[in-house]
Amino acid sequence: MKRRLLFLAILTPLFVAGLVGGALWLDYRAFLDEPLPAREAEPYFVIPKGTSLRGVAERLVADGHLRQPYYFLALAHLSDRAARIQAGEYGWPPGTRPAELLERFASGRVVQHSITLVEGWTFREAVAALVAEERLAGDLAGLDDGEIMARLGRPDDHPEGRFFPDTYSFPRATERLAVLRRALARMDEVLAAEWAERAGGGPLATPYEALILASIIEKETGVAGERAEIAGVFVRRLRRGMRLQTDPTVIYGLGEDYDGRLRKVDLRTDTPYNTYVRDGLPPTPIALPGRAALHAALHPADGEALYFVAKGDGSHQFSATLSEHNRAVRRYILGQGEGEPATGGDE
Repeated sequence: MKRRLLFLAILTPLFVAGLVGGALWLDYRAFLDEPLPAREAEPYFVIPKGTSLRGVAERLVADGHLRQPYYFLALAHLSDRAARIQAGEYGWPPGTRPAELLERFASGRVVQHSITLVEGWTFREAVAALVAEERLAGDLAGLDDGEIMARLGRPDDHPEGRFFPDTYSFPRATERLAVLRRALARMDEVLAAEWAERAGGGPLATPYEALILASIIEKETGVAGERAEIAGVFVRRLRRGMRLQTDPTVIYGLGEDYDGRLRKVDLRTDTPYNTYVRDGLPPTPIALPGRAALHAALHPADGEALYFVAKGDGSHQFSATLSEHNRAVRRYILGQGEGEPATGGDE
């Protein structure tokens, strides 16, 4: 009898431990198979640099993504991912299970945000957009153009037109300068490729001159299909020594003095960018040109047109002679006010 009682005394704790262990194992397996709680929108979870695995697990519980932290800790250690958790911002789709979430954390599959630099923006408009994007980091607001270019390693370059307009993806806390650096490198790449494939016989001597002309085409074009034709007008005028007489350059030269209305006195006011009073191209680009504008500048359409005027619907009327152009101006500009443009020549 004593032996039986002793045996039971030894067996009972083991049996209970086995039951508890089995229950825990079954509960752990259920934890692995159970999707994280559904949310109306994809959740976002930020792991700051230096956060411990336990801190991550406890935050997941506090935010309602897990019911308790211990199984997640066990999963991380058992899968050899405990030391591989990476800082960053994470999201996950509905139906995600704990092991899949852990894999995201360990592989650094952070959320990618995006910002678009728009064709035709000025450099300052691009900087303002970067400053306004709160998910980016690093201060640009207090830097002038020269300081920004110096930090990008191009202290001798004017920034206008140097950054390729495109949509750029980034994880949270990316430096604003890093986005600019990518846009700068992308423009270098695209400009070099377009210059290498340029049509022969043009008046543009350098890739930078192509960048300048492309920026003007970008600002003048309201209808994509007209880019090459507008480029053709400007190229023919440059070949003949005619002034470009294009309003966007005048507006750029006026800077903050431009109030939204271009007047005849503005066309006569001398600035380095006033192509009504100065020969050739302006000294720098006036905006961010896209690839289509760059291509047009280097592949202008053939033709005889030396003038064009806005028709009011985004398109232009092209003319080969000044008399034709003046008739087009009277037709499309008459009654629109003294300050309306007669772009592409008003001699």
